[in-house]
Amino acid sequence: MKDPNALSPRILSPSEYILALHAPQDRIAVLVRNQVRGQTMQRILAAEAIASPLFLYWLIEQNEGGADIFLGMNPVKDHCYNRTKENIREIRHVYLDLDEDASASLHAIRTTGDIPTPNFVLDTSPEKHQAIWRVEGLDHGQAESLLRSLATQFRGDIAATDVCRVLRVPGFTNRKYNEQFLVRAIQEADQIYHLSDFAVHEDSPDAPRHREGSREPTQRMFSGRRSQSEADWAYAKRTLARGDSPEEIIRRIADYRADDKADPDYYARLTVTKAQAELHRHRSVFGETAEVHGPDSPSRPPRFEAPDGDRTRA
Repeated sequence: MKDPNALSPRILSPSEYILALHAPQDRIAVLVRNQVRGQTMQRILAAEAIASPLFLYWLIEQNEGGADIFLGMNPVKDHCYNRTKENIREIRHVYLDLDEDASASLHAIRTTGDIPTPNFVLDTSPEKHQAIWRVEGLDHGQAESLLRSLATQFRGDIAATDVCRVLRVPGFTNRKYNEQFLVRAIQEADQIYHLSDFAVHEDSPDAPRHREGSREPTQRMFSGRRSQSEADWAYAKRTLARGDSPEEIIRRIADYRADDKADPDYYARLTVTKAQAELHRHRSVFGETAEVHGPDSPSRPPRFEAPDGDRTRA
């Protein structure tokens, strides 16, 4: 059955996408990460400034120089200059980062009937996607519980479930892989959703509850589903390889596994340590020399100067 909230899909430009996500005066984080140079820069600016030709031109320069471009999904509080959970002003979006069997997962999202049509779908690389829903009325805890449940049900990235997440920006090349891919955003709905619109399975005691009087959805499992430990191992290797901080990966895994591990910190650290050893072994065999996590200090300042106080570290 066709979702009444669905639109005729349309491709968005970078500026259209930014202002479709955020109000003009919302303070939003932009992350610029160049893995080859080992540089990470972050700016927190009004959405209308990010969408301006001048700033987009600077982002184009960075992207052409090898950097990946990311945008915050939720606005940052006034007078805060770091992208942390505590500094997120309100929850505007929930999202899924679909890497493994992404096309099958996206098809399931569109057809199960348990969750609404995504407002935006990003094609981030061949056969990989990010899905975004506009929401209101969720606090931080509800949002992260919903994010975890969505990731579990639809095989999303289990650690891309924090409210301060950044996702890719359309119109810029994905530099993560050897084969360059231009990220594309498609708008599929303009509805603003609420927690009760998502009839997802509970994956932890604090996960969002189903609507009162609604049917419990039939359990849906993907064929060949991995164990949670296997998923954590794969996630640790993937995020280390892309340059995420090992300590941050440990924090994410420990937070996600807090309800089902006696010592989640120990479990997370052991998982990441083994993943680091495997990556170093692989690189020694194949002659790769890139660091697992390079320095995040830029070698020179960007040409575009952000407003005073809004230049931050990632």
